[in-house]
Amino acid sequence: MSMPVSSQVPAGTEQSASRLASGAFRAHARDLQRFLLRRVGDRHDADDLSQEVFARLLRIENVEIIRNPLAYLLGIASHVVREFRQRRQHQGVIFDSDMAESLAENLEAAPRGFGNAEQVELQDWLASALKQLPPTHQAVLLLVKRDGLSYEEAANATGLSVHTIEKYLVEARARLRVLMKEL
Repeated sequence: MSMPVSSQVPAGTEQSASRLASGAFRAHARDLQRFLLRRVGDRHDADDLSQEVFARLLRIENVEIIRNPLAYLLGIASHVVREFRQRRQHQGVIFDSDMAESLAENLEAAPRGFGNAEQVELQDWLASALKQLPPTHQAVLLLVKRDGLSYEEAANATGLSVHTIEKYLVEARARLRVLMKEL
């Protein structure tokens, strides 16, 4: 259970910490927000983490040791982001296997409700995920799912058997699902 900030900071330093936090907020809130947003990718999470950074700054007992408030804020932010990622990792990964398969089948499609930034991020993720596949698996996946070739047509185009096309396609989809879980 967390205690109110005023009970965690000695009375003599409460005002100094408050002045430091207030000045740091005015001078560096935008920089901190950009820093956090680049690391967590979600504006709402970045807002929450920003609040946590400033709450921790308010608990500083010896504010005189802080020579560079921005550097200090970014140091706190790095720790807050690490803790955030650890909490997220331990919460268990929730993903939509239908969405993963849909993305694997149609690389140009994005789920409804995605804005341009999310579409670009998703396309970047897909490009990165495809690069992690073996070249033959990548080629088979693109021929069948993106280009719409039948298994037989893909087999003719690559010189592989239909059975091998099916096998590589299943393996590529499975690898994309694993990568989606890691996302």
